[in-house]
Amino acid sequence: MLLVTSGAVAFGRQRLRHEVLLSQSVRQALHSTTPLDSSLALLEGRACAAAGQSGLMALYEAMFSQYSICSAQILVTNMDFNDEQKRRNLAGTLSELLRMNIVPIVNANDAVAPPDDKRREQHGEINIQDNDTLAARLAVEMRADLLLLLSNVDGLFDCPPGSAEAKLIHTFYPGDQDAIAFGGKSSVGLGGMESKVKAALLALQCGTAVVIANGTDPKLTGRVLADVYGGKRVGTFFSHVKQQGPSVEEQAETAREAGRALASLQPEQRVEILCRLAELLTERQETILGANKQDLEQARASGLDASLCDRLAINPSKLSALAVGLRQLASSAGNALGKALKRMRLAPGLILEHVTVPIGLLLVIFESRPDCLPQVAGLAIASGNGVLLKGGSEAMLSNAALMSIVQEALSLHDISNAAQMVNSREDVAAVCQLVDLAIPRGSSALVRSVAKAAGTVPVLGHSEGICHVYVDEHACMDMALKIVRDSKCDYPAACNAMESLLIHRALLRSPSFEQLVDMLHSENVQIRAGPRLSKELAFGPTTAANLRTEYGGLVCTLEVVDNVCAAVSHIHHYGSGHTDTIVTEDGLFAHFSCNFFVEHPTLRKQPSNTHSKVNYHPTVYIPKEVCVVGLFVCLTSVHS
Repeated sequence: MLLVTSGAVAFGRQRLRHEVLLSQSVRQALHSTTPLDSSLALLEGRACAAAGQSGLMALYEAMFSQYSICSAQILVTNMDFNDEQKRRNLAGTLSELLRMNIVPIVNANDAVAPPDDKRREQHGEINIQDNDTLAARLAVEMRADLLLLLSNVDGLFDCPPGSAEAKLIHTFYPGDQDAIAFGGKSSVGLGGMESKVKAALLALQCGTAVVIANGTDPKLTGRVLADVYGGKRVGTFFSHVKQQGPSVEEQAETAREAGRALASLQPEQRVEILCRLAELLTERQETILGANKQDLEQARASGLDASLCDRLAINPSKLSALAVGLRQLASSAGNALGKALKRMRLAPGLILEHVTVPIGLLLVIFESRPDCLPQVAGLAIASGNGVLLKGGSEAMLSNAALMSIVQEALSLHDISNAAQMVNSREDVAAVCQLVDLAIPRGSSALVRSVAKAAGTVPVLGHSEGICHVYVDEHACMDMALKIVRDSKCDYPAACNAMESLLIHRALLRSPSFEQLVDMLHSENVQIRAGPRLSKELAFGPTTAANLRTEYGGLVCTLEVVDNVCAAVSHIHHYGSGHTDTIVTEDGLFAHFSCNFFVEHPTLRKQPSNTHSKVNYHPTVYIPKEVCVVGLFVCLTSVHS
């Protein structure tokens, strides 16, 4: 790393001011007719630079020494770059210092620098009258990977940053330079934003990446280098590649405006959009499946995990189920907005109402599950919210096909921008600041990372899918076999698939236990024994490494418990509160289990097929006494 610094002139001016004060007599100090600041302004910059170099270098030495880093000072002039031999000597010195892990601190030798000569620039010579140009010349000469220009503003704006209309440009294309209005330069330095842009374009032209960022913000200082190296969206990045399509800020702005238009529609108009979306899922089935097939082929060729490939796959039955779900949503979405939940009379003629209104703009991030897209878009339409959708790159073609029909349905009322796909690799933290609610759909790692990056923005996430099925000694074994097979084998990649199977100790050496194990083996499910089961079996399956594992595939943990109380305790300790099932024919145990699970008021869906129903967590299977509870989740907020 090379460091190009300024500050010698300002440092020296402070030092000379002190010297002037010390050299004055009391009479001169009291009766001088010339203000001190005016006399200091007449001090020559070369003298200030000469007086300030030692103090500036002492400051850097003190700071770097705290980290046991050695630094070295190098002063250069135009002659060092214009003369071939001197340029080679300079490059050799810098290379040797870097080889020894010494940080070169480079500055223009302002003590001997000639006056600014514009004629040299007219003849193609690059003058290093400012440190921005010096840094660019050094970056090119040393073939640096990155030139980071630090300023006192957040980056390059389309107009002076003090104006109310100023917008930060995150990615700058050289062809857009004419659209920039530059402000003034530093009061003590020789540069400004215009000189930084010229220096950046010089380095970019020679193959060095350039970022202009804020080096004075207390919130960023100390992290700006790590953030830039980590690829985070910091400052302004200079690129030869012109950005295709709107920026994520523009997408957020248009989605928010279109979302307001969506919320202002009549309920029957939003229902019409949902019904049209359901129709398009059926009409464009071949197009969607063709795009999904290409995604699957590329995913398998790239070695994507099998469980993620399962989530990525779309088939006709999934599309049919999505269409049915959208029609069901449409049938109940008419009263989602403007619904008065509570009225309170505060005084004669003054009534306070709690009314459902849209949240605003949503950000939904999902992994390898393109079927999430129409589901989320449908909920956003029903609740009158604009939405930004960010899917996994492995489902790019599938997402594009589904997004096109969502926007086509929205175009019925000229609000196609209410739902937009974010395809750029933006920093989640930066995107979250543009929305009112972030919703991650995917692994627990994704949920945690989004929650951490969102800061003060609310996050609607879910926990891990460590789901249990407990087979009691009083269970009907035919029912238990069907439930276990459906819960694990129908869609093993689902977040509500069974990951742990608990059995009553009384079943351990019975034909029922053998039936369960044989059924799992016939479905190619790999069994991992829990610690209690391992002690019971002399030659059992591989022991589970962790009882809190979400396998996401045809693998499950098998463990033995003493009774239903032990099963409930095990689920509380190792489960994630997502979806848990108890299979029994003992009504007393069943109702006991329901009461035991009151502390988990969450609703989840049991894997569909043999026992297709929406159940309140936990699910307790009782013959002739099964209760189905449904819930419509609407993304609205309540305003008074």
